[in-house]
Amino acid sequence: MNLSPESKIYVAGHQGMVGAALIRALTARGHPSARLLQPGRRELDLLHPSAVQKYLASEQPDLVIVAAARVGGIHANNTYPADFIYDNLAIAVNLIHGAFQAKVKRLLFLGSSCIYPRLAPQPMPEDCLLTSPLEPTNEPYALAKIAGLKLCQYYRKQYGVFFHSAMPTNLYGPRDNYHPENSHVLPALLRRFHEAKAAHAPEVILWGTGSPKREFLHVDDCADALLHLCTLENPADWVNVGTGQDVTIREAAEIVAETVGFKGRIVQDTTKPDGSPRKLLDVSRIRATGWSAKINLREGLRLTYQAFLQEKAAGTLRG
Repeated sequence: MNLSPESKIYVAGHQGMVGAALIRALTARGHPSARLLQPGRRELDLLHPSAVQKYLASEQPDLVIVAAARVGGIHANNTYPADFIYDNLAIAVNLIHGAFQAKVKRLLFLGSSCIYPRLAPQPMPEDCLLTSPLEPTNEPYALAKIAGLKLCQYYRKQYGVFFHSAMPTNLYGPRDNYHPENSHVLPALLRRFHEAKAAHAPEVILWGTGSPKREFLHVDDCADALLHLCTLENPADWVNVGTGQDVTIREAAEIVAETVGFKGRIVQDTTKPDGSPRKLLDVSRIRATGWSAKINLREGLRLTYQAFLQEKAAGTLRG
């Protein structure tokens, strides 16, 4: 698909971290705002199927990118499992089926690396999906994302529609959620170290052993990858999106501390859970199409901390 300025694109979830990055990327490429559909929640509730179908039928976008989701870390998934599975299932079903009914030419659905088994081979290839049990701490979210991926796969198989999916690794960057309990690991660390520095705290306590390894992708790299996938003539049903490199949680915490300027100790609370031991994506499939990540973790965190300070000063910090 040629993403020309004339293409009408609906980014579902445009106010979230990934959606906002997509809007920035499209705008930077010269896409006029008049051709970017950005309805607010009051205008379009994605949990209501009839409203979604009516909107898509009326607007007739050329491309739908499903970046909308209910997201959060281990604590949020454990506390609100019903909300996580229901809301994410509803968003996927309503947008994918609604796009089909409206005869949308192309749809890209965003999943997550948590769709893969807890003890998947490392790095995780796309074909390890559903080969063994999921990580229990985020199973509700993962199941909903798997359902969305499979909806796209089977609608494409049965009806010939151009619906496909991307599975990003752990994302971070501008407009992230910094809630102290419901955020993901990097934004949680960044806020914790920032507040510890401001309070002159002698130490920061981290959950778990610090030994699990994680892969982190800056959201602007993710947006670039997603738009790249939307230009491919015949992409796979789902493609991993990541850097192909990982670090331990402890190493990530040390880089965050250095970025923020925290000089105290880092203490591990080993009574708290670790989550999956390792989550590294096999990114050979997307690299074979000519795309690879450009922003390394240190540079990405520097940019993210700048955005954090700007959002905090403006009163727009999420969480």
